[in-house]
Amino acid sequence: MLQPLGVPPDAESVYRVLLRNPRRTVTELAGLAGRGARSVRGAIATLESLGLVSRLPGRPARFVATPPDTAVDVLVARRETEIAEIRRAAAALASGLPTEHRPEDQLRIVLGKEAVAAQFLQLQQAASAELRVLDRPPYAQDPQQPNPAEHTLLSRGVRIRGIYAPEALEVPGALALLHEAVASGEEARIYADVPLKLAIADHTTAILPFTGKTSGMIDSALVVYAPTLLDALVKLFDLLWQAAEPVVPDVGDSADARLLSLLAAGLKDEAIARQLGVSLRTVHRRTSELATSLGARTRFQAGVLAQRRGLVPGRGGG
Repeated sequence: MLQPLGVPPDAESVYRVLLRNPRRTVTELAGLAGRGARSVRGAIATLESLGLVSRLPGRPARFVATPPDTAVDVLVARRETEIAEIRRAAAALASGLPTEHRPEDQLRIVLGKEAVAAQFLQLQQAASAELRVLDRPPYAQDPQQPNPAEHTLLSRGVRIRGIYAPEALEVPGALALLHEAVASGEEARIYADVPLKLAIADHTTAILPFTGKTSGMIDSALVVYAPTLLDALVKLFDLLWQAAEPVVPDVGDSADARLLSLLAAGLKDEAIARQLGVSLRTVHRRTSELATSLGARTRFQAGVLAQRRGLVPGRGGG
């Protein structure tokens, strides 16, 4: 348990024995641990240096273990100090590097679903001004779970803009989560043909996840630092943003308003039926009736027209 905090396994085992058997000598601990006195003496020296063991006065020396909660606090504080020192050293090292970058410094490949998810989280946490996202399945993270990193960014004043493919909202619970994000401050729009998955942080870093040909799941990603390519990706996002329609907020219990909002979001009839808890036949019938009354040629157009005419909340600025 304590190895990630710099405690060797052999020292931790002695620490655990001492927790259960306080005020013991090295010889007694050696007998309890089934180890040689020399090995236990070395473990005790390590634990003392880490602040996990205290030596009581008297001879022969007896020892007591620091309570686990206090011990962990001490170790975490020590590790945080070490990390801060490493960061300062890394910054000093980076300041001495030449400003021009090699081609391999502009792009990086990340392999593995977990590594892609970790890289996306790192990109989110690094954003300080704006995060732009093109969202479509599949996902490296569970799309049915809230994204706490997004709420942290919004609380820090970071602008978040997301463009969602309709199929992204067909995941059970995804639309409700998106409504919560919009209520928290995210700006979200729907575009019928989102061409790729993409996230851009502050015009400085972007990540493009890739889907495996055989697995159909995300198995790698391209991380972009190159300014020219970042400019192109930002322009692509901004063009799609202008063409996209805003996500309609939760409109309450009105069946027709909810149906129109889901049509405006581009959801398929099967997904709408699941969201509304009605039959597919009911969705087909009511969609046809609403489209006729609005003079719409398609189901998606019916949702958009209803939105523009104020039957459901309309488009925001920006």
